[in-house]
Amino acid sequence: MSGNEIEQLIKLFARLPGLGPRSARRVTLFLIKRRESLMLPIANALRLAAEAMVPCSLCGNIDTIDPCAICNQERRDRSQICVVEDVADLWAMERAGVFSGRYHVLGGTLSAIDGRGPEELNIAQLVERASEQFVEEVILATSATVDGQTTAHYVSDRLTNCDVTISRLAHGVPVGGELDYLDDGTISAALNARRTL
Repeated sequence: MSGNEIEQLIKLFARLPGLGPRSARRVTLFLIKRRESLMLPIANALRLAAEAMVPCSLCGNIDTIDPCAICNQERRDRSQICVVEDVADLWAMERAGVFSGRYHVLGGTLSAIDGRGPEELNIAQLVERASEQFVEEVILATSATVDGQTTAHYVSDRLTNCDVTISRLAHGVPVGGELDYLDDGTISAALNARRTL
């Protein structure tokens, strides 16, 4: 058996997504064997990041500056706001490099089961931002889950008094997807979201 500090490290790694107890032990052992070259630099980087990160007061992104680097980019199209559930979704959109507007992070979805109502989400600030004169379109990029759809409908209702176009990401067959491997819900969404050629 290992000491309390090592066991604590294993338990913490096991809480990370994609890592169970066995993987956590392997990661811990890997880091222990590379204490000087990897473990100590990672520990230092985690400490620095924990001290420096702040939520963006405009969009809700996580960065080391406020407003975040994305909100500070002058080249961004101020007429579009893409609404995402979480920071991970914002980062995925940025990684794809297909959106040049601004973002708004809700901080989750509406969920009666989890007890998360509109007050727990960053919706009021979105309505305020969408009311700004230069904003023309709000793109709802919530997930295709029940909670994501419910959140999109609620946000859409809250934005009806704003003079903006409200759009939604398309759902359906992914690029490179084969119909035989798709679930019924995806095929149904793709058929309903069809467009003329």
